[in-house]
Amino acid sequence: MPEKPGLTSSELGTLWLTYQQKTMILRVLEYFIEKADDEKAKNIMISLYDEIDPYVEKIMVIFQNEGAVIPVGFTSEDVNKGTPKLYDNGFDIMFVRLIKEISMALHTLNITMASREDIVMIFKDLTAITQKYYNACTQYLIEKGMHARPPYVSMPQKVEFISDTSYLRGGLNPLTRKRTMNTVEVANMFHAIETNVTGLQMITGFAQCANTPKVKKYFTKGGEIAKSIIKELNEVFLEDGVQAPAVSGGNPTRSTVAPFSDKLMMYCTSLFCSFAIGGNSLGTAFSLRNDLATKTIAFMKDVFEYAHEGAKIMIRNGWMEQQPPIEEREKLI
Repeated sequence: MPEKPGLTSSELGTLWLTYQQKTMILRVLEYFIEKADDEKAKNIMISLYDEIDPYVEKIMVIFQNEGAVIPVGFTSEDVNKGTPKLYDNGFDIMFVRLIKEISMALHTLNITMASREDIVMIFKDLTAITQKYYNACTQYLIEKGMHARPPYVSMPQKVEFISDTSYLRGGLNPLTRKRTMNTVEVANMFHAIETNVTGLQMITGFAQCANTPKVKKYFTKGGEIAKSIIKELNEVFLEDGVQAPAVSGGNPTRSTVAPFSDKLMMYCTSLFCSFAIGGNSLGTAFSLRNDLATKTIAFMKDVFEYAHEGAKIMIRNGWMEQQPPIEEREKLI
């Protein structure tokens, strides 16, 4: 048996996806670091950059050793650090926090699909880095008064069991009374609003500066989808007499000069869409009120169709790098 087995298809695929994601994050950080006015935010991003960059190199070495072509990913051609600020102070850390949230989910999943020890260690290390900087970003936003906390509720005083199937009742029938949300449902709805607010800020800035008319139109459409999701979920909170989350700061500036290539901005939007679909799936699974599950399923459908439309734009413009395929045996034969 060889000392180190070759890469499995799963390990090749997860490393390839990680390379794409990390090279994108490094390019975005380069711009945000250049434009940062707040010293603490700048130091968080510089430290994160310094910790991520070696893992891109490690993945490249693994590909070279295995005889695999190194992906293009995102390079210096995809960022222009000399452009004006596209977002107000605070958005950089909001964005990094959400990217770290996405990374936590991806790295945990990737560990389950790897068996070679050096690959497992890469994802373990990246998970630890991600958790460290997710917390640093959260504490920074709390300190600056830019982090919306979920609503507080009275603490339960006794254990109760659900005794009637009416607990599952939602607002599908206007003649029936629906119960208020439980705290698990509030958590999922709050999370959906919070991530869509950051996504809306991001995609509004992208729409202002995109160079390709179809891409500009695509980003504008994405902003409208995010607004509709935020509006519907805010109404659910208000129906239960709960204050909907509100985040101050981090808005797009008046700049219309693109700091990133359309390719990078489209990829970033695609990544956010994938995360939204996964988050809505989780929300659906843990929502026992049928009207909430129906809403999140509808959101997933809208986001999936939007992501599919974006994939077509990327393919037509030659921006979608093909993932490593398996052999087409029929052609070889």
